[in-house]
Formats: sequence, C-alpha cells, structure tokens
Amino acid sequence: MRHRMSGKQLSRNTAHRRALRRNQAASLFQHGAIKTTEAKAKELRPFVERLITIARRNTLAARRQVISLLRDRDMVDNEGKLEDQSVIQKLFSDVAPKYADRPGGYTRIIRLSDRRIGDGGVQVILQLVEESKAAAPASPAQSRRRRRAAKKISAAEAGAPAADAEEAAGESPADQQAE
Repeated sequence: MRHRMSGKQLSRNTAHRRALRRNQAASLFQHGAIKTTEAKAKELRPFVERLITIARRNTLAARRQVISLLRDRDMVDNEGKLEDQSVIQKLFSDVAPKYADRPGGYTRIIRLSDRRIGDGGVQVILQLVEESKAAAPASPAQSRRRRRAAKKISAAEAGAPAADAEEAAGESPADQQAE
C-alpha cells in the first residue's frame, strides 16, 4: 500500500522517476521551456523551484547540494557542439540571479489545446517565468467613460460646448442629414 507516500509514480520505478526528474529539470534550465505531459510537469515543478531557491544562496554548500540533486551535464547547442557552460553553471550564473528578488513561483504551466497522439495525454509547456519590464504601462489604463469625462472637463475649461462637439463627432453623416 502507498500510505503516506508523496508524489506520483508515473508508471516508473524510483530510479527511473529520479532520472526523469533530473533530465527534465536540466532541459528546462538549458532551454527555458519544455513540452511534456501535465502529470510530469506537476511533479517537476516543485523540484525545479526548490533547485532555484537553493541556487539563489550562491554558496559552495548550495552548489554541492544542487549537484547532488540534479547531477551535472554539459550543454549542447543546436548544431551538436558543446557549449562553454554546464547546466549547473547556467543555473547559478543566469537563472538564479534573475529571480533574486522573487520569493517563489519561478515556473508556469501552460496547457496546450492539442492532446498527444496515441494516448491522448494532456500536453503542457513548463517554462521559467520571465520578468517583463516593458509590459508595465507608464500610466494606469483608463476606462472609456473616464476618458470621455476627462475630455468634457478639459473642453469645458477651454470654453467650448463639450456635449455638442462630442455628439457631432460621434454621429455619422447620414444621422446628421436625418435631423
């Protein structure tokens, strides 16, 4: 019986689950996003978040702890050539500093609309969250009603009849002829 056992089995034995988790985490750190099944992504997410949290400390003990959990492998680019960095180096030099001020939630799971051919498994993309500084608008977005009210106030201050000018601008030529 599986009483008090945490985690899903994923139809694998313990060593295979551990290897799957390590390989997928290394691929996630290498590429920034991976496509996998929903069950695997949900099992991988806490493991990856824990690794990033440990790597944020950036000490020798933290590096050794991450190596024991993840193992290390060399990264290969698209042409099949070895890169200068390994996965652990990339985690400590690129990934962890990016999340230095973030208190968790380093990954997101995005469900895809198409299911996997063969077994119909739900496909997802597990990706590292990117901080987008350009997405924050300079001023808060106003509703249409507030923009119109602001126009009326500015037109009233200028001395022009705001209601008549706005109605004339909003009507079509056919409506103006009908009056």
